[in-house]
Amino acid sequence: MAKHAKWVGPLFLLLFTVATQAQTPSDSLPHGRFVRRTVRVGQPIRYELAYRHASDLEVIFPDSTTNFGSFELIRRSYRPTRTQQGRSLDRTVYLLRTFSLDSVQQLRLPVLVLRGRDTLTISSLPDSVRILRTAPPLQPGAPTPTLRANVQPLPVEARFNYPYWLAGLVLLLTLVGGLVLGFRKRLRRRYQRYRRRKNHAYFLAQYARHVERFELSRSLTNIERAITLWKNYLSGLENNTINSLTTREIVAHYHHDPRVAQALQLADRMIYGNQLMEEETESALVFELLREFAESQYQAVERTYAK
Repeated sequence: MAKHAKWVGPLFLLLFTVATQAQTPSDSLPHGRFVRRTVRVGQPIRYELAYRHASDLEVIFPDSTTNFGSFELIRRSYRPTRTQQGRSLDRTVYLLRTFSLDSVQQLRLPVLVLRGRDTLTISSLPDSVRILRTAPPLQPGAPTPTLRANVQPLPVEARFNYPYWLAGLVLLLTLVGGLVLGFRKRLRRRYQRYRRRKNHAYFLAQYARHVERFELSRSLTNIERAITLWKNYLSGLENNTINSLTTREIVAHYHHDPRVAQALQLADRMIYGNQLMEEETESALVFELLREFAESQYQAVERTYAK
């Protein structure tokens, strides 16, 4: 009896070790399953993959580069890792679809476990889904139905082609910018000439209106307004400040030009001396001399900028 008792201890230890290994939990392998048991062709279906492991392991779940067999990946979403008592649970939900016509289709996905420089691949247990067919099955011996072809084009809503229009707009702006940089001096001259021509035409029209009002009312106010308009126009045309100068200073500024001297002296005598003649010759002479001088100054400026 003592002879057999010495083998009881080692035998008990061996049985305990085997029993412990046999009780290894089934969640040590990744678990994948379809949320539904049936699916139609092209219909999205969710597939959940879960893996319970030690919390110190680094685990990588399948991504878009993984081969999903007869299924296509639409998108995926990760669930937060939950850790309890040194065990972590990772879950990922994949949205898949299939266009295969096999009645039953299986899927098993691998999970990568990183251990230093080594990588361990652990595959989940396979799970299957059954394809629901929407077309009625053919009776034995029945002819295959003829497919009807519809080649008539359907109307398609026209869409604005933003990339091409933006590229065209950038090209147009670049071209315009190049033209402006290359011909900016000439363009500036043409624009200034256009402005001078418009301002001169506006001056002549307003000046003629003051003359016409004076002839109708014989009011000295219209003479003052005409002379003020004349001064302001020449100030803008020649870029000077004669509109703030006295009559004597204006005459000296234009080197005692006889037209300016005679017109402004007659105008001062009529306005400040209140000597409006019954005859229209002097007032008409004032308006004519000032208009002629403005015309000559405009032509002189045009010749200067044309050089």
